[in-house]
Amino acid sequence: MKQHPIALLALLSTSIAQVPQDYEQCIDDVVLKSSTCNPNDVELCRERCGVLNTQFLLDKCCAHDGVTASILAYEPNELWVDRLNDYNLCTGAKVRVDYVDGGEDAMPRALAVDIGNGFEDGQGIYDAYIAHTPWLPSIYDGLKNLSAYIEKNAKFVDIMDIDQAARDASAYGGEMVAFPYDTNYFAMGWRQDVFKLHSASYRETYNEELAVPKTIEELVLVSERLNGLDHNGDGEPDWGFCVSPQTKVFYAFLAPVMQTHLRECKTNTDGEFHCGVGERTGQNLFFDVDTFEPLIHNEGFKYAFDLYNRFVRASNCKPGGICDFKAAFSDGRCAGAIALPETLTEMLLEDGEYTIQPRLDEEGNVVWAPGQNLSDGEYWGRRSIFPGSDKVLDWTTPGRPLVDCVGMKCPLANDGINYSPFFGEGADVYAINGRQTKPQAADAIWDLIMWFSEVEPIYKPLNGMYRTSQLAAEKPKVAIDWNDIMAEDLRQVLMHEFKSDDMGGNPSQDLMLRAVDEYIYALDIEMHQKLIFADVSDGGLYNENDPSKSLDAVKDKRVYDANYQRFISDLEARFDDINGRQDGGALRQLILWRESLDLQPKKDEQDVCSDLLATNQAIFEKMNCISKVNLQSLCDTQKDDIEEYSPGLCVSVNSSDQTTTIVIVLCSVLGGGFLVLVLLFVFHQFRKMRAIAQGHEQLMEATLNESIRSLRQLDYPLHLVRGDDFVAEGKLLRHEVLRNTHRLTVLDSLSDVDSFIDVGKHIVFLSHQWTSFSCPDAYGAQYKAMCISLKELARESGWDESLKDVFVWADFCCLPQANASIQSLAVRSLAAYAASATYFIIVAPDTKHADLDEVCDIDTYQKRMWTRAEQVCHSMRNGTEGMFITKGEELPLAKVEHDFFKESLRVFEGELTCCRLEHKGMSVCDRQCLVIPLLGLFGELYRASVEGGKGGNIAALSSVEAFLTEIEMHQDSVFPPTFSRTTWRKNKQFVEEIVLFGDLIDRMKARVKGGGGFAIDDDNTNTMTTIGSDYVRHGADLVRNDLVRHGATMIRHGAGQGIRY
Repeated sequence: MKQHPIALLALLSTSIAQVPQDYEQCIDDVVLKSSTCNPNDVELCRERCGVLNTQFLLDKCCAHDGVTASILAYEPNELWVDRLNDYNLCTGAKVRVDYVDGGEDAMPRALAVDIGNGFEDGQGIYDAYIAHTPWLPSIYDGLKNLSAYIEKNAKFVDIMDIDQAARDASAYGGEMVAFPYDTNYFAMGWRQDVFKLHSASYRETYNEELAVPKTIEELVLVSERLNGLDHNGDGEPDWGFCVSPQTKVFYAFLAPVMQTHLRECKTNTDGEFHCGVGERTGQNLFFDVDTFEPLIHNEGFKYAFDLYNRFVRASNCKPGGICDFKAAFSDGRCAGAIALPETLTEMLLEDGEYTIQPRLDEEGNVVWAPGQNLSDGEYWGRRSIFPGSDKVLDWTTPGRPLVDCVGMKCPLANDGINYSPFFGEGADVYAINGRQTKPQAADAIWDLIMWFSEVEPIYKPLNGMYRTSQLAAEKPKVAIDWNDIMAEDLRQVLMHEFKSDDMGGNPSQDLMLRAVDEYIYALDIEMHQKLIFADVSDGGLYNENDPSKSLDAVKDKRVYDANYQRFISDLEARFDDINGRQDGGALRQLILWRESLDLQPKKDEQDVCSDLLATNQAIFEKMNCISKVNLQSLCDTQKDDIEEYSPGLCVSVNSSDQTTTIVIVLCSVLGGGFLVLVLLFVFHQFRKMRAIAQGHEQLMEATLNESIRSLRQLDYPLHLVRGDDFVAEGKLLRHEVLRNTHRLTVLDSLSDVDSFIDVGKHIVFLSHQWTSFSCPDAYGAQYKAMCISLKELARESGWDESLKDVFVWADFCCLPQANASIQSLAVRSLAAYAASATYFIIVAPDTKHADLDEVCDIDTYQKRMWTRAEQVCHSMRNGTEGMFITKGEELPLAKVEHDFFKESLRVFEGELTCCRLEHKGMSVCDRQCLVIPLLGLFGELYRASVEGGKGGNIAALSSVEAFLTEIEMHQDSVFPPTFSRTTWRKNKQFVEEIVLFGDLIDRMKARVKGGGGFAIDDDNTNTMTTIGSDYVRHGADLVRNDLVRHGATMIRHGAGQGIRY
């Protein structure tokens, strides 16, 4: 029941749109039929739904009749009334908008209260929101994934048409959680009349032309030179470029210095760089993506700061940091300005809010006005791209020095200048509540968003330029009433700003992270209040008594640098304090930062800490990684790193050859008198080696025991989604979302599984490949096929077609995604999960991979290691009788061929993302995770064959023999003894031969043939515990004789026969 709690109502102001008087009673009844909406009245529908000459709503007449939905916004706009009335009249919906009291500043808190977080639900009053992207990091997991909507409406809005910076800021983990309607970037306004006024004197004084700045150094130099000149004819000295000093303006200066390319670049035969298809570089303006150290300890940061400090000095700012640049510009005292687009427009438009006002005499006559000295075809208020830099940070060299912008150091340069427009505040977006909003309301809101994307900007409350296609017209529609010069300036700027990385663009993103306001505030205080505008006597750079004597980076280098270094130290301390106050500390912030940048590979806490152990042990300590990793467990893969960190922790073992060498050397040097001591040493070495050999044997036996246990117990409970809930969700939901909303059925043991099936429940295992590196089903095609196949299976099997007795297992829904440690426990139980399934459906429709230029289909499905593993885990225990394939909506559910298992049996020849990424940041390969469950499966299969041959039902073992024959013929490819693993440590590539199965298969055979069956030596003390000697399975007639089950004596699975266990 949706309530209107006082906590959020206190934040709200007014609401608008047509709302029924009984809204409080009807808000819970999402579908309320309207008596005035008639979809059969063609003429009326055409009239209402073709409003404003748009097409999108023409087939939406009464589509949302009676659906109630509410939007929370922060900025009132009278156009909401007309547009919502238009939309509601056409669709029959009842969409309303409320404004948060306190405006933009209060909106982040209102979002958190209404949406909630990962630990508790929000109040859920609103279905959708108007937001800035920097507000999303704290709430994105509570927003609705819009990817399926976007795919469905691709003919109306091409997602790739939207500005890349806005797209990136609206996506998390490869999923679009918001939809942009505007984007914010810093640009430069410059006065053409001022430049023309001073051009001759400038040329005479500096022996060069006064030109529009192309680099930030030129911008500062021009601003300094124009500072003190008279721009408006009043005889008073005016300023250079005006600015409102704030951290985001500083980041606009920093961006072209710090960021040279978002993706790795390749060089073609002509020597040209292409940087749009490689892996992401992790370059950004804020934090190191491996250590989360702030990117402030480098020459690039200081270079940008020095220029920014000079720029502020030449601006309109007065002592104490008073910088009213809007008023200064309006008085005609600025040679130009740096601002976000909306503010800049209001400055440059002839009738803009902050435009330059003519100066009048006492009688009201104009004595001066901007542009008086210009000719036809010229305009005083011009707009240009924000300048770039001919100096850039070298990310590939230790220490990251500042270098000239040339070659591979600066692959996207234009005439030796690196441009990187900074998208301060990211984008303005629509977002939909993903926790409480009902599907009908979400659909109504989405159609409103799509319609707004078609409505001309001047007719809608939320307007802006955010799509490349909007620049195709000779005059951008948002600038339809502007003069031609201003409109063309805007178009040229946007064509540059909207370049994606595959088109040679290099957009810099704002900080999208929890506590973003705290980080920005810390920089503002330390940089502006305590350094730039602080008096020299207080450790600042400014001389309040005589501003001309403020500290100069060159003339006063020693004091200037000392004060700058104090600023850097204090800023780092404040950042550390902020990190310490976040849940999970800096380590969790790092993981979230990498996710925000969509970096591959994905890393959990153990991955990060393992990397830091190898590359930066000081940060390893600082992040308290010792509490996150077990050092001894890493001795096999990071022995040298661990020995460096904790000498002696990993015991080194000398080989027998080394021992022999030592004996010979000692005998020759020390003589026969010491032979007894040497022999004694050798004896002790022999005992140590024997102990090691015994330890190895115990380890092998423990591995065999663990593999058997993995089939008899669940290390992590089996989680299932009820069929009707699964179909109703509309997409694959993340495990944690389902868990937190109590939509998972949990079975804690295998006996619980048997009892569950005994009462007529059906477990269906859905196996599919991921269509993105970070999203299981990027376009929703697999989910659609899953739902169709479930319904078809129910119909053909004679089950209740409501699917209330069908329970689904799908990896993204049923395996933990957020906690890697718990996830590994669940993976160890994968064999038991697959074996417990009544049916197994391979879902492989043709669909595009979101991150690769390839199509995912049944062929690519069969190439993946994990999908092969799932097939093998099911078929080795149940045969192939209950296995099906679905290849899409148009193709029927089909049974697999009886020999389908042969290809999938070669699990370890399958492809893995971790191997493709060369295990960067990973301590183990995914292959190693499957050794124990597959070893156990083989053992059960082999035992069934041996014991069946001793007098059991031989005919029933034909499927077992088919598996074993295939394994026997190709044992080393089915169960590889070793594998080659490529890894990176300390920025160096290593190729190692790693033991996988070794001789474990032969050991398992020997144990079974020796008559021990599946007796387990629990403590390696020769005391055996019998877990059971029977082959445990569910489903088809694979093995009938002497089988045991997890609990009861007989079950019936679906349409199969009664099977005695």
